[in-house]
Amino acid sequence: MSRGYYYLLSLILFPFFSTAQIKVIKGVVRDAYSEEAVSFASVVYQTTQNGILTDSAGQFMLRVASLSESDSLLVSYVGYQPKSIPLRKTDKDTLYLTINLERGSLQKEVVIKSKHSKGWVLWRKVVKKKPLNDRARFENYGYELYNKLEVDLNRINLDRFKQVNILKPFGSIITQSADTISEEKPFLPIFISESISDFYYQKSPARKREEIKASRNSGINNESIQKFLGGMNLNDNIYNNYINVFDKRFISPIADNGDIFYHYRLTDTQYVSGKRILHLLFTPKHRGENVFEGDCWIHDTTFAVYKVSLHLSKEANVNFVNKYSFIQEYKLMNDSIWFLCKDKMVIDFAPIGKEKFGFISRKTTTYKDIQINKGSVWEQLRKNVKQEEVVMLEHAQKQDEQYWTDTRHETLNKNERAVYAMVDTIQKMPIFKTYRNTIEFLATGFRSFGPLQYGPWFNAVSVNPIEGFRARFDLSTSNELSTKYKIRTYLAYGTLDKKFKTNAEITYLLKKSPRTSIYLGFVDDYDNGQVYYDEVSQDNVFSLAARKQQVPLKFLRVKQEKFEFFTETNTGFSFEFNATRKLFTPVRALPDASVYAKPGNVNGLLNTELSLKIRFAYLERFLEGDFFRKSLGSPYPIGELKYSKGVSGFLGGAYDYHKLNFSIHDYQKVAHYGELYYNAYAGKIWGVLPFPMLEIHPGNEIYYYNKYAFNLMNRFEYLSDEFAGINVEHNVGNGIFRLFGPSRKMKLRQFWNAKFLWSRLSEANKQFNQFGKKFDLGHEFRSLDGSTYMELGTGVNNIFKFFRVDLVWRVLPQPFPEELYKQFGVFGSFRLGF
Repeated sequence: MSRGYYYLLSLILFPFFSTAQIKVIKGVVRDAYSEEAVSFASVVYQTTQNGILTDSAGQFMLRVASLSESDSLLVSYVGYQPKSIPLRKTDKDTLYLTINLERGSLQKEVVIKSKHSKGWVLWRKVVKKKPLNDRARFENYGYELYNKLEVDLNRINLDRFKQVNILKPFGSIITQSADTISEEKPFLPIFISESISDFYYQKSPARKREEIKASRNSGINNESIQKFLGGMNLNDNIYNNYINVFDKRFISPIADNGDIFYHYRLTDTQYVSGKRILHLLFTPKHRGENVFEGDCWIHDTTFAVYKVSLHLSKEANVNFVNKYSFIQEYKLMNDSIWFLCKDKMVIDFAPIGKEKFGFISRKTTTYKDIQINKGSVWEQLRKNVKQEEVVMLEHAQKQDEQYWTDTRHETLNKNERAVYAMVDTIQKMPIFKTYRNTIEFLATGFRSFGPLQYGPWFNAVSVNPIEGFRARFDLSTSNELSTKYKIRTYLAYGTLDKKFKTNAEITYLLKKSPRTSIYLGFVDDYDNGQVYYDEVSQDNVFSLAARKQQVPLKFLRVKQEKFEFFTETNTGFSFEFNATRKLFTPVRALPDASVYAKPGNVNGLLNTELSLKIRFAYLERFLEGDFFRKSLGSPYPIGELKYSKGVSGFLGGAYDYHKLNFSIHDYQKVAHYGELYYNAYAGKIWGVLPFPMLEIHPGNEIYYYNKYAFNLMNRFEYLSDEFAGINVEHNVGNGIFRLFGPSRKMKLRQFWNAKFLWSRLSEANKQFNQFGKKFDLGHEFRSLDGSTYMELGTGVNNIFKFFRVDLVWRVLPQPFPEELYKQFGVFGSFRLGF
């Protein structure tokens, strides 16, 4: 056989022999924090310097001739720290890798050498095309939505965890978590929720509807919370000028004026499914502003967003958050429509420090079966009774495991599959229930014992000059007894006056949605102040150390019987009818009851009143429990109108009069300048009445700041029968504090407020209430006589993330020489928020 024949045979067989030596490296590159794929990252085999880019799903495949112990891969991507991956020698032909990249800083990578860079030009084109790419342009749309939320306790030091006495019972579960669930850092899953729903949107007239077809979670059986975790509250849209981060508005990188706040850089071009996309980086121009850093991929023809990743900068003024990532992905529906297909939010909460244990929350939402401008969407929205409705279908919470396996948009990973069982195990532990109940008791003041509930504990003891040491015991029924009615009572006793005080009331819930209820109540106790939303009343353990010592305490005993009927509609209106009988008995620093005595043995301080209050809160949302609910506010101003009628002779009432009160309040986000709150109000009384039935303008006699009162005015100081006023508070955010390194690092926040009151009192009411006379302990009534009362304030908020200090000046009227303490005051308060 000739030599040429052997040469030809070797050429034919060589590829087969050499193929046997080739190794295949497959893998996926992910963001270590959000666990989202990193598209188009560079993966280089360092031995030969050959490389490849990951695809749009973050996946890659490399072929190498062989592997040795010294081989490695270098993985890099803009905005991430490069990572070198050692490659171990293996007999297998294929090596599978999962590579997690830690984020770095983009600040060093974005260098702008000219005023209008290529990145800036691309940003301008994206902004110009926003009206053509924002999904809000459609007349209607609908889709099936899958929501998944997981909350874990993270950054757990296993050795230290096992040494803490109160955490020792969970040690074995944490160890199991580290061994069987977490592949890297140990964590304790505490909550997971899933839902599948159909969502519909209509542009004009504006309507939204969500029908939840399936819903389940670990540990919380509350329909209101499950609805809240659905799609109705997913309002983040990269095409908006502002994106909400908790209660703050951050400027979108593609906001209309984004170049005032961001640097832009064009870095790369890639192709996905034959479409050319451009890589745009953005970083903050100024420190301490509410802006993001991150990157996005832009389709080069429509200038629509293909994918965007947003991250909070390190100096963002947000409390208790170590990291925050928000990712949105879009898919091409046809040649020109890009529609949202996935978004993911990952938040690392660090309430006690970035290196201490905290919580990590991962929320993933996917969209499919998208319908745009379809008649079927109109038909579904015609079911709405309200503008926005969330409906939990009857079978939603009863779907079996097979339904979830067949229907969820993406399968659960190993960690998520184990969470349901683990959370169930934890919550069945008696020690967990004990810890949960204790924390709930300290935070809310209430503790349930079967069908009964004790609380609030912070009203249990107090001290005052009339009662001396006051002890109070509160008891009510719990939801275990009934979710239709609630009975509440308390009994108080003072060691100085040696008298009992009591309260008894019952509320019956006729209908939960829209809400209708009946209330009956009786109270015989001292009036512990005009109690406003965040005031620490005198009947409170915390008021002992906060009292203004130079101000005499006023005491008024009230015996009251009350009937209330409340109902609301689906349009935002609510109606409240009250019938109230009150007997007032002045006790200290107020006119004696004999001043108001009437002939015929009629008690001059006995009053019977009928009232009707109409409230309008459009699209107000609530977080509802089995019985009570908490308002989450409304995107619109909330108005109230109340008419009251005094009826003499009915149930002993001594006076005929008319009252009319009106108020409107709102919280408004101010673009780039925080939040503005205002409350405007006015009222008039027709009649000659004793002081408890007139308008008593709210004063504050403790050093705990009261947002709703005049803090340099005393209680029972100013009376009126005709009044108008407005309170304004502007929480600026970091404001001037962002200009200084230490204050920026402490995340201090700036605010200012102003309170105005105009009021007068008729001469008849002045004479009836002995104006000009000093009562016990030197107190006397006053009237503004049509002039202005004004307080101005400013201060520092977010001190150590919990405290606020207010500096308040009384501008008008000037206080009397003996009351100079009313000219200026320093007040403190607790403020907990992001």
